[in-house]
Amino acid sequence: MTSPYHPPVKRSVEIAGHKTSISLEPLFWDLLRQAAEAEGVPVNALVARIDVERMAADEPPGLAGAVRLWLVSNLSQQ
Repeated sequence: MTSPYHPPVKRSVEIAGHKTSISLEPLFWDLLRQAAEAEGVPVNALVARIDVERMAADEPPGLAGAVRLWLVSNLSQQ
């Protein structure tokens, strides 16, 4: 895992057939990769699922925020 004190890194992901970019700190990219591996799905598929969940919220956060929140929630359930 990389140092937690690093500025966000922008990467492209594909959701529902279209590309978008997300800026996350390297620590969150590492955690996202690990979560995708643990679930046996590609990172894009996990991000797409998080996107669907966030859009169902009464006040959906931005995608990067939703990914961070999902990861923290996922960690707290382990």
